[in-house]
Formats: sequence, structure tokens, C-alpha cells
Amino acid sequence: MNYPKMILFDYGHTLLYEPDWDSVRGDTELLRYVVKNPNHCTLEDVRKGAELIFGKHIESIRKTGYEIAGQVGNKVLYEYLGIEFSLTPLEMETVFWNGASMGALMPDADKMLDYLNQNGIRSAVISNLLWSGDALTQRLNRLLPNNRFEFVMTSSDYFVRKPNPILFEIALRKAGLRADEVWYCGDNPQADAEGASQVGIYPVWYDNDTDKKRPLDEAPKCEHLHIHEWGEMIDLLEKIKP
Repeated sequence: MNYPKMILFDYGHTLLYEPDWDSVRGDTELLRYVVKNPNHCTLEDVRKGAELIFGKHIESIRKTGYEIAGQVGNKVLYEYLGIEFSLTPLEMETVFWNGASMGALMPDADKMLDYLNQNGIRSAVISNLLWSGDALTQRLNRLLPNNRFEFVMTSSDYFVRKPNPILFEIALRKAGLRADEVWYCGDNPQADAEGASQVGIYPVWYDNDTDKKRPLDEAPKCEHLHIHEWGEMIDLLEKIKP
């Protein structure tokens, strides 16, 4: 374990989470911006269309390890329904996302990032996410205004999902660092910890119970740091600081 020059982070249930998620509320908010609806589609029509496009077709692709951009999904869904909006594709993402859940901080995520900033440890984000890096950047900046993320990568922008090594390798190239100079923190033992480990990045498994909905996770099958609170990582960094 080397003292890191940079730490990469997952997004969901690592830096932020999405309490009280309600996609119907997101759709309802988005429909406020309709400018054309010649087929007189209702919220229920939108929900049925979303289940077809996102729930059936896009989800089947995601299960194979690949990603379809949420903006593409929206384009297919709303052209299928004949609905037009007064919003840009990015605005459609953010209006829906904020309507479904405004998001919230994982405990002490802000304090942890402040510690990294104060100690000159660089940071960035890699997330498996339907929404674009631009949409995620807006959310991160709103809820973590003191962040200094050098880049924000989502699978939506790169068509592959973690644990595909391509995402981690692109991040290393963006950072201009060797794998042994970087840590990766995330809550998913396979996609995050094992994904980072396969390219030589040191994995941190962030196993926090806040709003946890998945069943008990199986530990990563690789060397890793297992923490439950961000304070544990801060303490370790203090101990190994050069």
C-alpha cells in the first residue's frame, strides 16, 4: 500500500446517495416542460414507455457490461411517445434526476474530501451511471461544493461499465499517473474493488450501512482496504503520510 497521489471515487452510496428515490416524481417534474404532446400521452403512458425502453431494452444491455446513455434512452422514449420538451438533453436528465431525488451526502464525505484537498491528494470520479458526466458533475458540485475533482467519468459517456478495465485505464491516462500511485474507493466489491485491482489500482471497499438496500455483499477477492466510515481512511492516511 503506497501513500496515494490521487484517489478515485465511485458516486452512488460512496460520495452521495439518493434517499426517497421516486421515478414517478421525476417523470411528473419532467412533464411540466412538455411543449408538444400530439398523442395526449399521460403520466401512465410515460411510465409504460419507460418500462419498455429503460426497464426492458436498456437494462438487458447493462447486464452484459455495456451502457446506453440516458440521453439516448430519453430520445428513444419520447420520440416513441411523440413528446417534445422545451429542455436540452442535459436539462432533461437533471430535471428528472432532481425530481426523483435531490440526493444527499454519505456521512463525512465532505470532511474526507476537505482532508484530501488540504493534504494535496488529487481526486476524481468514475461511476456506473445512466446519466452523463455533465449531469453528475452538476450534482457533485451542488452537494459537495468544495470538491476538486479533476474529472468525472460515467459509464454513460464511455459505453462500458465497471469492472471493465478500460474505464480505470482511461482514468490513469487522464491523471498522468501510474496505477500504484492511485487508490479507488467504492461500495461494490466486484465492480469497484476488483475492477480497480485488476489494473493495479489499490482498492478501498467502502462498506457503509447508510440507506443500504443490497443484500450482504461478498468481500472482494483481492487485496483491499475495508472501511465502514470515511474517518477510517483519514486515520490511515495520517499514519502512512510520508
